[in-house]
Amino acid sequence: MRRRDFIAFVGSAAAAWPLPLRAQPAVKLPHVGILWPGSPPDKWDSAFREGLHTLGYVEGRNILLEYRWAEGHQERFPSLAEDLVRLNPDLIVTLSASAILALKQATATIPIIFAGTSDPVRSGFAVSLYSSRRQSDRIEPDGS
Repeated sequence: MRRRDFIAFVGSAAAAWPLPLRAQPAVKLPHVGILWPGSPPDKWDSAFREGLHTLGYVEGRNILLEYRWAEGHQERFPSLAEDLVRLNPDLIVTLSASAILALKQATATIPIIFAGTSDPVRSGFAVSLYSSRRQSDRIEPDGS
């Protein structure tokens, strides 16, 4: 009987022993850099976040947003652009021509999504609106 009690004890202890959790594969969240010309709170940022939420994106859960605010000082764009580029986001979103120019000078590889310029082709920010899907283009107007 003692042997059976011992086996039962070891068996129940083993069953109750916490098993090591298997690590789930890390999911890489989309990492978006944002260079805004203003200061928070900002109507453009509110609209941007609302649009992301409508598409099912929740900051920190399934998307990472990295903000840099110029706070109305356009002379800050070059350093803020370089700071965002060092973080190596998947893409960068911005609104003003000055910010687009700073980003274009700071990176040759990170796609830049922008609004707030009336003619991106004439401004030199895009080769053409039609070719925005070619690999040689990394700056893409929002189209709105």
